[in-house]
Amino acid sequence: MFLVKISSTCAIGDRCNSHTKAIGLTLDDILRYEILSKTSFKNQKLIVKISAAVTMIMFAGGLVSSILSLITFQNKELRKVGCGIYLLASSITSLLTMCIFTVKFWFVILTQINTTSVSLSTFQGGCKIIEPLLKLFLYVDSWLNACVAIERNVNIFKGVTFDKKKSKRTARLIIIILPIFVMGTIIHEPIYRDLFEYKTEKYKPIEYELMKNLSMQNKTEEYEIETYVFCITRYSHFIQNYNTAVLFFHLVVPFIANLYSALYIIFASTRRRSTAQTKQIYKEHFLEQLNEHKQLLISPVILLILSLPRLIISLIPGCVNASDNPWLYLCGYFISFIPSMLIFLVFVLPSDLYKKTFKETIQSCRRHILQ
Repeated sequence: MFLVKISSTCAIGDRCNSHTKAIGLTLDDILRYEILSKTSFKNQKLIVKISAAVTMIMFAGGLVSSILSLITFQNKELRKVGCGIYLLASSITSLLTMCIFTVKFWFVILTQINTTSVSLSTFQGGCKIIEPLLKLFLYVDSWLNACVAIERNVNIFKGVTFDKKKSKRTARLIIIILPIFVMGTIIHEPIYRDLFEYKTEKYKPIEYELMKNLSMQNKTEEYEIETYVFCITRYSHFIQNYNTAVLFFHLVVPFIANLYSALYIIFASTRRRSTAQTKQIYKEHFLEQLNEHKQLLISPVILLILSLPRLIISLIPGCVNASDNPWLYLCGYFISFIPSMLIFLVFVLPSDLYKKTFKETIQSCRRHILQ
């Protein structure tokens, strides 16, 4: 039987065995027709080589940022309040996110290059586990950042009555509950992820060249079997809508919490200053506080902008052909992981306390090494 690879952008497979794509693009969809099967990495397309280089650069950057943050927040003094505990946990989840992000990329590349030499059980395991783990750590990281903002908000609201011990207990409890909660919202992911395998017949390279140049009347048609194995999602309409709601929830709600907390801190500080210092008008106090706490507003906005490509990619109709603009979709995919690289830049460097603690920790390590 002669199987023909279907050309529709709404489905993958052949005329006898096809799968209609769901809403959203994954890394598998973006690189599906860019990776050359049975071809060494050296001879892959430029887009594959550049994306591999970008992946490793991002991994190195995320690794350095997370380790520097871990060095900062392992300090016991910083962990006497909830913020330090949340940021320590965020350093770990950011590190895990970048590790899984790198594993995901190389899993897609190597399995598609060596489709026939990779066992189906390996394919199956990677398909069902890697992407849900990536979502888990991404979502937990977003919520931990929101917890930091809320903790600061509570600190401003309580003032001198702020209970550090209660803050610490609450943070420890949330860190236990949060991964369980997020996992509960995406527990269906491994169930609806599966392998899709199909085979096509094509002319052997030598025979194909002969048939191009010679008459086919006296030629025997010879073919070779090409096997394709892809990781796909089999979502029902209800599950697809649920996924969209979960994506919005884990992206938008932490952003709103961050933004509201930043605005509350600015307005609360302005109100206190205007009450204590009546010589300046309210507007002048507000502008001073806005300038002093501007990083609290800038950080969540930047993180949201960087996360938007992931939201857009996840909502793109299945009939969009990623191979038409692979660079565009690939850039969007990579940009969405930049927030996981920025924990040291966003939380440590803008804070005098955290920056001072980091420097002191580094100096202490140097003294121990030199002794």
